[in-house]
Amino acid sequence: MTSAHLKFERATEKVSACVAGMRPSAVRNLFAAANRSDIISLAGGMPDVSLLPQSAVRKAVKAAWSDEMSVALQYGGTDGRIETRRVFSDLMRDEGIRCKPENIIITSGAQQALDLIGKTFLDPGDIVVTEGPTYLGALQAFSAYEPDIRCIPFDEAGMRMDLLEAELERIGKGNPRLKFLYTIPNFQNPGGVTMVPERRKRLIELSEEYNFIVVEDDPYGRLRYDGGHVLPLKALCDDVVYLGTISKVFAPGLRCGWVAAPSGVLSKINLAKQGTDLCGSSFDQVVVEHYFRDTPWQKTLQKFVKTYRMRRDAMLRALDEYFPPEATWTRPEGGFFVWVTLPSYVDTSSMLAEALASGVIYTPGDGFFPDGKRGRNSMRIAFCYESPENIDEAIKRLAAVIEEKLELYRAFIEAGALKED
Repeated sequence: MTSAHLKFERATEKVSACVAGMRPSAVRNLFAAANRSDIISLAGGMPDVSLLPQSAVRKAVKAAWSDEMSVALQYGGTDGRIETRRVFSDLMRDEGIRCKPENIIITSGAQQALDLIGKTFLDPGDIVVTEGPTYLGALQAFSAYEPDIRCIPFDEAGMRMDLLEAELERIGKGNPRLKFLYTIPNFQNPGGVTMVPERRKRLIELSEEYNFIVVEDDPYGRLRYDGGHVLPLKALCDDVVYLGTISKVFAPGLRCGWVAAPSGVLSKINLAKQGTDLCGSSFDQVVVEHYFRDTPWQKTLQKFVKTYRMRRDAMLRALDEYFPPEATWTRPEGGFFVWVTLPSYVDTSSMLAEALASGVIYTPGDGFFPDGKRGRNSMRIAFCYESPENIDEAIKRLAAVIEEKLELYRAFIEAGALKED
């Protein structure tokens, strides 16, 4: 008689090569540690849903249940409810984007949208250009389709256009393998940087010159704490494929995102989605409609912005006070994240165990690169979820771990055994 163990082993032998080669999400793996009461987590980019007014959420859910139950509990169209798409069209118009509801498809969060983009456009060996580092969830979604991902570094003004142009020259004009460029231009994840208007304009010009699609992921655009509004790429060019989500301004538990794209592109994404989930959650969509249509959500958004700004400021103050001079970090104008870079001889993945023992966790930098090798001396730290007091304490603990690590290397440098960065 065959044992269950042997049956399991036989099944794992049948797993596809692309799934077998996938790397797990560093953030997902850290969730168990983040839930420990003795740990202050700077790892996950979780919005603080406790800031949501219970009355507004209750009103939206009650309307979905009592007023539209027969619709909310039923199958829906693959592209989503037209009423919800109108809501998203209005949200985009507020940001300067003109988009008809008919040019929107609703997805299970922006994460499903990323997978659908990969499924729609990518064959093995196709070229995708991204910022480097970039959102690890995008890398996971794209990697299933085995692309050649090229990373372009950023600075405080966003993706470096000079380095992008050099990479595009290497790829060559008219190269059919070049499919799309994926970017998070507002408060980038994990870098926290924002692409300046001049670079946005140049990116659109390059997309036309080299014939590639621009995929704009904009989960944080409304969470600006300093400076003025910058027009999205989609507002500069209708050909841009725009990804939106309500996860950061309402509730990530309601898996509701969207893709806005030209009709020809959208029809192919719709076809890819049919085989994925048939349709999204009608209940979630109806709740989202009532929240954005019938409650004072802008007032709640202002509360989010005020709270996250205080937490961002607390993190930057703590970094200035506690971190060693060898460290550098970004200073985001919005969003959730700060990107920290340490000397090249520090490995933040191996240092994570020591940080955990000190009661703090972060996300190591290597997970934000497709090869898992670059970014080893970097980390992403999030300020969105913990209180200012906890953030200060977490940075103090983390600084002590880093300082202990650096002391050893400083001794080696002084003795001439290592070269200084």
